[in-house]
Amino acid sequence: MAACVEPAAAARPAGLKRRRIAVSSSEQYEEISRLGEGGFGAVVKARHRATGRIVAIKRVAEDHGGHAALLREARFLEEASGGGANPFVVGFHGVVRAPATLDLRLVMERVGPSLHDLLRQRGPGSPPLPETTVRAAMWQLLTGAKKMHDARIVHRDIKPQNILVGGGGGRCGVVKLCDFGLAMSTDERPPYEPAGTLWYMAPELLLEKPDYDERLINNGRPLFQGFYDHGQLCAIFDVLGVPDDSTWPGISSTTFATVWMPELDMHRDNYLRELFPETKLLSKEGFEVLSGLLTCNPEKRLTAAAALRHPWFAKIDALELLGLQGDRAEELPKEELAPQISKRQRLHAVCVA
Repeated sequence: MAACVEPAAAARPAGLKRRRIAVSSSEQYEEISRLGEGGFGAVVKARHRATGRIVAIKRVAEDHGGHAALLREARFLEEASGGGANPFVVGFHGVVRAPATLDLRLVMERVGPSLHDLLRQRGPGSPPLPETTVRAAMWQLLTGAKKMHDARIVHRDIKPQNILVGGGGGRCGVVKLCDFGLAMSTDERPPYEPAGTLWYMAPELLLEKPDYDERLINNGRPLFQGFYDHGQLCAIFDVLGVPDDSTWPGISSTTFATVWMPELDMHRDNYLRELFPETKLLSKEGFEVLSGLLTCNPEKRLTAAAALRHPWFAKIDALELLGLQGDRAEELPKEELAPQISKRQRLHAVCVA
């Protein structure tokens, strides 16, 4: 018999419909192995005893919000996945309670390793994968993000660790977004609290602007690696150039502009293309998408929907994709796209006042 739990008002995601969450017993699952563990809690691989379905089950530690945080994440994951309507978000399979401890746990689709882990497996000096492979991965991620944004949900922590790569038969089939612990609804009115991982934060968050939206999207490897908020802004502006009021109205009135910039040797030139040269890595159309997603001014930054309309994605139905095991190229339909991300240059930038 399943019980029902309703998140407390303070923990209930703003903007989502008030809905009870059915809670069943964790005894219906048999734990197989541990997938990950850290300060946040733990994730295990498990098998449903009756159906044999393999799932991932997540427990959130008390010092990371415990039951309230888990129920909040469950609500956002349920809405973002749309009951399977969004194939690029990990599937939601419910919430269970451990009878012995009364702990609540989130049951999700078991997909595969994270993009972060796959990138680490690529040996030093590995050649870049074909641009069509990179394009396939971007199409999936942006499509998943657009579907979330249509539901007025922003993930706020998209990074390789939170992108799972799944498939079988020696190849990947799909990339899926996971970990909605920091997600928010744009139905909620600002001010919004800053959230996310430093190396993937958009400039408006680092500048502590209280209003942001779905244009807060992070892609790929840590291109910008700084220390603390002002150091991360330095790393971003060192590549993209320092904006002014003509390119980003209001930037001159921020604390960073008034306190830090006068002490720093900064420039206004954009060097992004030098990191992704057309002759070796990225075509003109591909670079237009990348540059649009990495625009500092959020009002001019490409949204997921706008990026998907770019001509770079016009031939997404017929892409040559390489499996993770072996070097044989295969033609796959759109729903079975198997992306790998090529190893990009990493920029190490530190600003010291």
